[in-house]
Amino acid sequence: MTRADLHQADGLTAEQVRDRVARGESNRVDEATSRSWAEIVRSNVLTRVNAIYLVLFLVVLSTGHLLDGLFGLLIVVNSTVGMVQEVRAKRTLDRLALLNRAQVTVVRAEGVAVLDPADLVRDDVVRLASGDQVPVDGVLLTTAGLEVDESLLTGESEPVLPAPGGRLLSGSVVVAGSGTIRATGVGPEAYAARLAREASAFRRPSSELRAGIDQILRYVTWALVPVAALTIVNQLWRADQGTSDALRGMVAALVPMVPEGLVLMTSVAMAVGVIRLGRRRCLVQDLPAMEALARVDVVCFDKTGTLTEDGMRVRDVDVLDPALPAGAVEDALATLGAAEERPNASLRAVLEHVGDRAPLPTTHVVPFSSARRWAAVRTGDGATWVLGAPEALLGDHPARDRVAHESAGGARVLALARATAASTVSAASTVPAAPTAERLPDDLVPTALLVLDQRVRPEARGTLEYFARQHVDVKVVSGDAPVAVAAVAAQVGLPGASVAVDARDLPDDPDALADAAEGAGVLGRVGPEQKRALVRGLTARGRTVAMTGDGVNDVLALKEADVGVAMGNGSPAARAVARIVLLDSSFATLPYVVAEGRRVIANIERVATLFLSKTVYSVLLALAVALSGVPFPLLPRHVTVIAWFTIGIPATVLALAPNREPARTGFVRRVLTSAVPGGLGVAVAAYGAFVVARSVVGPDQVLTSTAAFLALVVVAFDVLIGVARPLRPWKVALVATMVAGMALAVLTPLGQRLLVLDPTDTRVLAVAAGAALAGLVVRRVAALVLRRAVPGP
Repeated sequence: MTRADLHQADGLTAEQVRDRVARGESNRVDEATSRSWAEIVRSNVLTRVNAIYLVLFLVVLSTGHLLDGLFGLLIVVNSTVGMVQEVRAKRTLDRLALLNRAQVTVVRAEGVAVLDPADLVRDDVVRLASGDQVPVDGVLLTTAGLEVDESLLTGESEPVLPAPGGRLLSGSVVVAGSGTIRATGVGPEAYAARLAREASAFRRPSSELRAGIDQILRYVTWALVPVAALTIVNQLWRADQGTSDALRGMVAALVPMVPEGLVLMTSVAMAVGVIRLGRRRCLVQDLPAMEALARVDVVCFDKTGTLTEDGMRVRDVDVLDPALPAGAVEDALATLGAAEERPNASLRAVLEHVGDRAPLPTTHVVPFSSARRWAAVRTGDGATWVLGAPEALLGDHPARDRVAHESAGGARVLALARATAASTVSAASTVPAAPTAERLPDDLVPTALLVLDQRVRPEARGTLEYFARQHVDVKVVSGDAPVAVAAVAAQVGLPGASVAVDARDLPDDPDALADAAEGAGVLGRVGPEQKRALVRGLTARGRTVAMTGDGVNDVLALKEADVGVAMGNGSPAARAVARIVLLDSSFATLPYVVAEGRRVIANIERVATLFLSKTVYSVLLALAVALSGVPFPLLPRHVTVIAWFTIGIPATVLALAPNREPARTGFVRRVLTSAVPGGLGVAVAAYGAFVVARSVVGPDQVLTSTAAFLALVVVAFDVLIGVARPLRPWKVALVATMVAGMALAVLTPLGQRLLVLDPTDTRVLAVAAGAALAGLVVRRVAALVLRRAVPGP
């Protein structure tokens, strides 16, 4: 098809459509609105901790003692928690994508048809009207006052007025008028599809918590093999046990070495945070996003959709003609607004300003035209009112100075002018103007100025104040003019709003853009590639960046940021790559999101001491037993019950408690500094009780295990009390309940039979008490030494 043919509005024949489909020139694109089912299952099931537990679970099954394999349920729980959340997010995003899929009108040789956007082909003639999203890249063939909003692509909120022959990009939105385009870029070649494809590669979410836990698990994995070998050798040959008992002893030694509860508690706490945020219409697509939010120290967002809402508002009406009767200006504005069949954003603001005021009777209407830049009505009394651009209506009126001042501040100014009955709105002297009239009345008198601002979100100021209190830097990164953005930012009290930078004057180098952002609160005229480079520059400096956006122009930066936050009413591409979606598109939700993330992470760090102290004492106890050549003092069921009452249940409650501590780096160092003393104290108590009991009561496995069990429990509860500080009444009740539960398990005949314990021998109780006291002393001495050796844990 030749260039001349592209400017003809003839439709394709059915045969031409089939040929283009066969050549792959259709608009069909595989849009990934979220991760696939296989990816979700694989990432949550094939984990290091699940692999370790599966091997140990199979070992226990080989012995026939199923009760000792209760820990195997953690494989199912660990996998399910993450999968449930991601599946929930996937279903929501897929449903949003389906609801936002609009039909398009296309001209074919057989006539006009309404099709799914995927059924368009190259060279199709597509009709566009106000409210339509441009489905493909194309060349404009015809226009009737067509105005296009390209903010989803460029960030520029001012509509553009393309001329025939101009190029329209997919993803832009028609805000006024109508027209037709010839499709030139379809499917993966379309601009929106190319941007989405560039951002679609899956990047594993960063997580200091997960990285720290994985680091610990790597060390544990390396330790498991030699410890298991030593334990097997010790249990089979040195301790002279049967194969079944030796394997059970090995599993009892190895299971508590794996901080499985920490992995599970991290997922559970994050999942609960996700549920809480869901009640605020906030969709979290992956659990590590909760942690990233807690660490955010820079928030970058666009002006449109965050600081401002769709549409405008009339801030001021300045009457220039004092001779006008009271209410005449409002009557004229109501009439002009009501006369428009499809009012644009400015006229909608005018209608909102006049409220329910009744319009005047009219004898003729000249609709608004982007080419004319004005609209006019003739009322029943013969007067003509014209509303439009000041430069078209004011002439040399002194009010032009006010227009220049308001425009410099980012406001939009309209002029209202009036002509007497002797004037006309067309070239004819008395004949009513036709809708295509291009000539203004000869004796127009400026009567009023209307100053319009973009509608500022009422919650924006409070949101920015919250971030300021939390020491989070806020940067407005917009495609609009810097002056206009700075004016809006100043209205809501953005720190640094007075410093605005035009990104067109900056190189695309990430470091240069980061320098500009560090010194300014507003960056205007920022393109998609620059947004991504800016995020890269900030993250390279160690900043944790949250990026909010709603358009295709934001997807690259959303994917690059530590946390991408998309608006629910934004483009499907933005929602697909973002880690958090604000379903109600409310900027005010962000403070709750950040606060919830900080609560979750602070609590996880608090309870991590419990889980890692178990890892420490398990490693020390296993090594001590292997090197000394004695049987392992505990059964796997002992380890499971101890973990329930001293770690698992209380950690679950503590992880969900209120907490306002800010997130900090150095998770592994701080937690290990707290966990090592507790683990050392527990290991000393358990091993000491077991060895002493063997010399006091003999090699009776039940009695010696009971001594080790009781001594271990006492010190473990001491660790729990330390983690729960500062003690509140509910925390005291929690610890008391756990102690009561453990006592019930140990002192009842059923519990003693199931756990294979005998606490009735006074010698066992005395040995356990002495060993527990020694463990408590060791714990406190070790904590004192570590506090002095490791600064600022």
